[in-house]
Amino acid sequence: MHDIRAIRENPAQFDADLARRGLAPLSSEVLALDERRRGAILAAETAQAAQNAAAKEVGAAKAKGDEAEFERLRTLVAEKKSEVAALQAEAATLDAELRDKLLTIPNSPLAEVPEGADEAGNVEIRRWGTPRAFDFAPKEHYALSAVGAAMDFETAAKLSGARFVVLKSGVARVHRALAQFMLDLHVSEHDLTETITPVLVRAEAMLGTGQLPKFAEDSYETTNGWWLIPTSEVTLTNMVAGEVWDEAALPCRMTAHTNCFRSEAGSAGKDTSGMLRQHQFEKVEMVTICHPDQALAEHERMTTCAEAVLERLGLPYRRIVLCTGDMGFGAQKTHDLEVWLPGQNTYREISSVSTCGQFQARRMNGRFKPAAGGKPDFVATLNGSGLAVGRCLIAVLENGQEEDGSVTLPAALHPYLGGKTRLVDGKLV
Repeated sequence: MHDIRAIRENPAQFDADLARRGLAPLSSEVLALDERRRGAILAAETAQAAQNAAAKEVGAAKAKGDEAEFERLRTLVAEKKSEVAALQAEAATLDAELRDKLLTIPNSPLAEVPEGADEAGNVEIRRWGTPRAFDFAPKEHYALSAVGAAMDFETAAKLSGARFVVLKSGVARVHRALAQFMLDLHVSEHDLTETITPVLVRAEAMLGTGQLPKFAEDSYETTNGWWLIPTSEVTLTNMVAGEVWDEAALPCRMTAHTNCFRSEAGSAGKDTSGMLRQHQFEKVEMVTICHPDQALAEHERMTTCAEAVLERLGLPYRRIVLCTGDMGFGAQKTHDLEVWLPGQNTYREISSVSTCGQFQARRMNGRFKPAAGGKPDFVATLNGSGLAVGRCLIAVLENGQEEDGSVTLPAALHPYLGGKTRLVDGKLV
């Protein structure tokens, strides 16, 4: 959420940042609402002061035996009390209106973020690995004979409908191995703290990280008001919600492996083949909570943590910096990692790593106490996939496919597979 004081101090910059995201100016609307709110607060405080002054005089008039003055002042106090209540209610309503408005406005991009209207404006930073040259036409993951019936979309459709999958046998074990490998790498080498969190959260948690109110249609709400998390960014980041941490506790770097749930309402008709885009999927998430001055360094660090997973698995990828028009709602700057999928003959997103500055922390009131003293300040928050497990499975299957229909599995996974190295007809061998 934006700082209203910053908008007051520099409305032109606020509008310029919105323009870079392709949005119309909003400073006039926001500041007009803020002015009405501040006016109502001042009027309520003035009426409260008049009420308090009259209340003090009531006793004095009673003591003097001045019945007429006593009655006048008592009536005045009663009138002021009603006036104060009405003005306080108006101020509270306007305060809620301003907050609701600010909650719908996306974060301001950093100056270094390239400008662009959509994904065409994204900029490739670098590539790692060389896509394999096949002596045959590579297939997409769901068409591989090595997968066989171990990737079962028909049964999943019977159970749940479209965009679900049942994984069995060797494919299920490779999927599990990938998640374990990612967690072990992040914990043992990247110094992230492994965390197990709920997948059901209150609406306040979704609001804090920016999924609500904007992306309500892309998420699932239960009948009793809980929300299924679209990513454990929600739970991990909200660890600091309503808290004031000591600066010495920063940076706090966490990772979690969870099921994630997205209705994909905004992506109807996209990537419906195979398991590239599912309503339920697993992800190893990374979240960092840090001092605002450390945010950009942590962004680079977190990106390299995600890249390390791909490199250990031998999967070619490229790093992209998203342009202003393609960046997520809460992000100041985002790196996407796109893995090479030979079955599609293209790179596809497998990780998105974003720094959000103090945007999320302001929504959830997450602060830290400076070691040098002074008022608590808002922390900075970052999040990133490290990685999407299902998409990583797709990349392993497609890049490791052989002409005889088998899949050669990355050496990094062999210890997690009991020494098995290949996938044939859905089974490990």
